[in-house]
Amino acid sequence: MNPIRRVLSFVKPYWKQATLALVLLTSLVFMDLAIPRLIQRIIDQGIKAQNLSVVISTSLWMLGISALSTLIALGNNTFSVRVGESVARDIREAVFLKVQQFSFSNLDTFSTGKLMVRMTSDASAIQRWVQISLRIGTRAPLLIVGSLILMVNTSPKLALTMLPIMLVILVLIVLFSTKMEPIFRAVQQKLDRLNTVLQENISGVRLVKVFVRAQHETERFEVANQDLTHDMTRVMQVMSAMNPALTILINLGMVLVIWMGGLQTISGDLTVGQLVAFSNYLVTTMTPLLMMTNLANVWANGLASSRRIGEVLETVSDVQPAQNPLRLPTNVEARVEFRAVSFHYDGDEGGEVLKNISFTAQPGERVAILGATGAGKTTLINLIPRFYDVSAGQVLIDGMDVKDLDQDSLLSQIAIVPQETILFSGTIRENICYGRPDATEEETITAAKSAQAYDFILNLPYGLDTHVEERGVNLSGGQKQRLAIARALIMKPKILILDDSTSSVDIETETRIQEALDVLMQGRTSFVVAQRISTVLRADKILVLDHGQIAAQGNHSQLIRSSRVYQEIYESQLGNGLTDGAEVRSAA
Repeated sequence: MNPIRRVLSFVKPYWKQATLALVLLTSLVFMDLAIPRLIQRIIDQGIKAQNLSVVISTSLWMLGISALSTLIALGNNTFSVRVGESVARDIREAVFLKVQQFSFSNLDTFSTGKLMVRMTSDASAIQRWVQISLRIGTRAPLLIVGSLILMVNTSPKLALTMLPIMLVILVLIVLFSTKMEPIFRAVQQKLDRLNTVLQENISGVRLVKVFVRAQHETERFEVANQDLTHDMTRVMQVMSAMNPALTILINLGMVLVIWMGGLQTISGDLTVGQLVAFSNYLVTTMTPLLMMTNLANVWANGLASSRRIGEVLETVSDVQPAQNPLRLPTNVEARVEFRAVSFHYDGDEGGEVLKNISFTAQPGERVAILGATGAGKTTLINLIPRFYDVSAGQVLIDGMDVKDLDQDSLLSQIAIVPQETILFSGTIRENICYGRPDATEEETITAAKSAQAYDFILNLPYGLDTHVEERGVNLSGGQKQRLAIARALIMKPKILILDDSTSSVDIETETRIQEALDVLMQGRTSFVVAQRISTVLRADKILVLDHGQIAAQGNHSQLIRSSRVYQEIYESQLGNGLTDGAEVRSAA
């Protein structure tokens, strides 16, 4: 969509207020144009004719118009601010809602820093664009056109003299506007980069300190900051060169008016009042031209921001809903099947993350996924709730392809404990009940106990009502992970996905959690991604991933006999060196 049409689409719901602002602005222009004529009347019909009553009455008219202009300007300002703020609010909401619809691959494209700049800086730039357009955008052109007409009406010969200067000024403004828009777009891109670096550094500041990388992060920030400063300097240089050039031309115009108009006044072709009125109209014409320069600056910035907002709003989710989606029944059996599934990111067919994956998880079965870092474990489980679409093959639940299922219906049967624990600012209770705000006190406590979180919650100052700080900084890693498990368990899902969810707890706590999960996984199809082999020993089925392929599958007893990859993982972690069948059985 054209960037101007996009902004107008956001202004459309407030067209009445916008129209009223423009009407008030137009009436203000007529009042501004009336002032020089009244000054001419005071000079020619009042002072020159020594008619005091004309001077007084005309002065009162000028005072009345000025007072009314002030009230009109306040009204225009009020309505333009309301429209601008409303548009910015709607843009932020539209971007926010659009992001909620993004697939994981879309989120891989837009970093957090980029999205934050679009919802803040870009939205503010469009807000200024709308407000300035409603306050100056109409006033400046109307003042220029009206002043030119009245200048010609006052003295055609003098107006003709000013025409070349006016044309030069207009050309300069057009060139300025054309040059500024790409510069502002570059500035916003550099701001994206700066925000990304800031967001990464602030969220990972503890890690920076641990690894003594403050100097490295400072250098990254300085590079991003310097790039932004460089582009902002270009903006200021162009702007600083424009204003003096226009000022010189305006002063040249004033000199010509005084010189040539003075000669015409001496010769009797022009009255003093007409000369003064013409000079005022010249100033009234030139001032809006300077205003147009600032308006061009705001427009260039707004156009660049509108295009960037459009990049988000026009992004099509890679995961599209089915035309006639099916709904999973509430009594779903939760049989999960992968049929020859392959997957690659960003259309990179040569860089397959998963290759020809086939297996079946029977209802109530516990499937463990084991493999080295980068083997594709997390990618595999992300295909079950359809966070990504497979590149080839099918993922089926109870024989239905997930692509044919209603997304809400699918996700209502799945609970996930992600690898990276994310908590929201609020209370412990709100975080546990995040997926089920209507959960009872008993259900909340049961979920907390099952996740081995209730004991530490009782020791907190306000128990379940203890406030969780931003990103859960007032909780340990193990505590946060147990709350994430409780949040998943309270959903009572048919399919439970645990993505290395006990990596941040000690062995003793992990053992207690596993004992609780053994009970809770009964009747649920469960997928457990783990780094520790001790976590997967009791799984019904273990998938050993190696470079995106299933190197082996079976239970522990089967794999310890048949899979060299599994044996190596087992021996490296537990160090028993078991290869003999009898020893294997005793270990199992």
